[in-house]
Amino acid sequence: MTRSATGSGSARCSPGPDPATSVLRVWAAWSPGYRRPVTTPSFPDLPKCEFAFPGPLRDQLVAAVLGGAKTTTTGLLQDYERDGEPLPAVGDRAVVVDSADRPVAVIEVTGVRVVRLGDVDLDHARDEGEGYDSVAAWRAGHEDYWHGSDYLGWLGDPGFRVDDDTLAVAERFRVVPGVTG
Repeated sequence: MTRSATGSGSARCSPGPDPATSVLRVWAAWSPGYRRPVTTPSFPDLPKCEFAFPGPLRDQLVAAVLGGAKTTTTGLLQDYERDGEPLPAVGDRAVVVDSADRPVAVIEVTGVRVVRLGDVDLDHARDEGEGYDSVAAWRAGHEDYWHGSDYLGWLGDPGFRVDDDTLAVAERFRVVPGVTG
């Protein structure tokens, strides 16, 4: 779930405070994984999950989710803490939307770990479905996002950098069979 050219970046995949009344409204407009309530009759009670910005990257990531290649995503713990959002929990469900904001699938969280970036394993990196063949490649792609102007601008800290000790939320999910937009 990303916004950088490589497809790497932060994922925000948990229900949070009402986005209409918080800074999360801005985040929700372009966050790779932030979930907000869906306003479609098909899924009135599920939060929304947006992978990356609308456009080719989102479409690529949504295709990877639908094709079964993307079953993990990563976000920084500090982002959840900053916004007072709860961490995703096993069993949480959300509606994945495409670049046109159409619901295309429902995903369910199957695992959540808070880990140091230095401890992200190859299985997690590969399961992001973006073609990473090493943890180093996964890390480089995600650092491009977290050190990029969009994220730093949102964060309001142009000097922010991640390192091995930065805590991340490593989320695993599955597509709920038979539930599509």
